[in-house]
Amino acid sequence: MNTIKTMTFMVGLTLVLVWAGAALGGRSGMTMALMFALVMNIFSYWFSDKIVLKMYRAKEVSENDAPELYSIVRRLSQKAELPMPKVYIMEQDQPNAFATGRNPEHAAVAVTTGIMNILSREELEGVIGHELAHVKHRDILISTIAATIAGAISYLAQMAQWAMIFGGSRHDDDEGGSPIAAIVMMIVGPIAAMLIQMAISRSREYLADEGGSRIAGNPRHLAGALKKLHMASQRIPLEANPATSHMFIVSPLSGGGIIKLFSTHPPIEERIARLEAMAR
Repeated sequence: MNTIKTMTFMVGLTLVLVWAGAALGGRSGMTMALMFALVMNIFSYWFSDKIVLKMYRAKEVSENDAPELYSIVRRLSQKAELPMPKVYIMEQDQPNAFATGRNPEHAAVAVTTGIMNILSREELEGVIGHELAHVKHRDILISTIAATIAGAISYLAQMAQWAMIFGGSRHDDDEGGSPIAAIVMMIVGPIAAMLIQMAISRSREYLADEGGSRIAGNPRHLAGALKKLHMASQRIPLEANPATSHMFIVSPLSGGGIIKLFSTHPPIEERIARLEAMAR
């Protein structure tokens, strides 16, 4: 069911992009919007993993550097029938983790030093299983495409704003979009893109929880890890870019109110309840 939801949301996000391009420049604007998204997707496909790892100063480690972590990743990768991903450690106090890479053959799993200090081996296995499920489901590619399309929509909205300021809009439906449609797109487009992107991310988190529990062997271990990670993330800050917050196993952005409302992660209570239901 979550897979069907994801595909539906991806189609919806693409349609919002096409509509935004059409509102800004008619048929030619729609074509340019699709080409722009294609170029951004190609760049993201090849380089997004390297950019994110450098952003958080993650360092690749060998089995000699982190024997327990490395052995967990290797054992669970074999169990999941995945190639051994590269293993990275981030010098961050907040306990967290993420996976990246364009496909299972070019994947990486990164954890913070904080997560290795507060989790038991079984709980860490639950977290690694979750990240390997993301790799197995190719969620990184899906989330990258979703983020790229959403970014393209926001960029088009900014273009529309400048076009309205300098009077650059046209009225011919074949050559330029309607000014009214452009105004609506400036307001509604970015909001719709953000909401759809959030829905995609939340659906993939539920799938990764389920798949990761099967890889690690016990849903209760991941549930226990999520409890600890959520509590710690509220107390220990992590200077995370909001554009990459969806990659982490729990949201690295602390706070409630508007931040919680627009979180890319499902409510932690719901995730834990589903895992405990699986265990029963």
